[in-house]
Amino acid sequence: MTGRATADGAMRAAVLTGPGRIRIEQVPRPAPSPGQVRIRLEGCGVCASNLTPWSGPDWMSFPTRPGDLGHEGWGVIDALGDGVEGLAIGQRVAALSYRSYAEYDLAEADAVLPLPEQLSGQPLPGEPLGCAMNIFRRSEISAGQTVAIIGVGFLGAILTRLASDAGARVIAISRRPFSLEVARRMGAAETIVMDDHNAIIERVKELTGGAFCERVIEAVGYQWPLDLAAELTRERGRMIVAGYHQDGPRQVNMWLWNWRGLDVINAHERDPKIYMAGIREAVDALASGRLDPRPLYTHSYPLERLDDALNATRDRPDGFLKALVTFA
Repeated sequence: MTGRATADGAMRAAVLTGPGRIRIEQVPRPAPSPGQVRIRLEGCGVCASNLTPWSGPDWMSFPTRPGDLGHEGWGVIDALGDGVEGLAIGQRVAALSYRSYAEYDLAEADAVLPLPEQLSGQPLPGEPLGCAMNIFRRSEISAGQTVAIIGVGFLGAILTRLASDAGARVIAISRRPFSLEVARRMGAAETIVMDDHNAIIERVKELTGGAFCERVIEAVGYQWPLDLAAELTRERGRMIVAGYHQDGPRQVNMWLWNWRGLDVINAHERDPKIYMAGIREAVDALASGRLDPRPLYTHSYPLERLDDALNATRDRPDGFLKALVTFA
């Protein structure tokens, strides 16, 4: 199927029917309740947090609701619920909404951010950009610090740019040569292949004169990078957990955390107001030219190929960093 909608009042939406399977369905367009807006979506980013549901764990229920898992949408307001003020039909916006693997989605009015004219035509998955800004703020990075970033996907690349622009010396650690090249373009002073635990520790020790790093950001979401992050954080340093750990419990080396007196920050947010503050800051950075994530959007797919987008996000073929689902 092609086009925005084949019947008046209908829309296309992705439904996950089982592990690794989707179906595109025609469903009614949602109507905004009081305090909500409806957004005709231009696109939605594909988040790595989708991968665990995509794999079909025991707790997952199929089929999903239409549009489920999509939470990085942007588009144009096309309907207003009662009581909505300060927003207008036709405004281009980024939004916090949660069923954006569809042509239309609903959002609370206070979870919608109008986009400035300078960003016309640009993809704007607000949620991951806002996450990056919030993680950076909580990292308390400043000029002169040495910052290790473990994992250079979309999030790690944005954080590399923000930290290097703040005057920090960034050591980027990632498994793929492509990711390390991206990190260099985003301002990393040093890059290390993430393949040998002890060799990485020794290399960072050498680069820092034995002191290790004032700040270490773990942006992968697995046990080994979490272990590595603690090893690379200096005494009284700050270790920031930015990776999304969703595949089970973690163990930590509490002896090391105690001995070095680490500050450990779980930089995930759940308060929509804080999410929106991060998105607002990201939009300001894009509009001013301080940040340009467009080179990081490496792959684009139509809705019918959402399965390919999710598989690429999982498999990370050479040259892949971030996938977008877009609507013609």
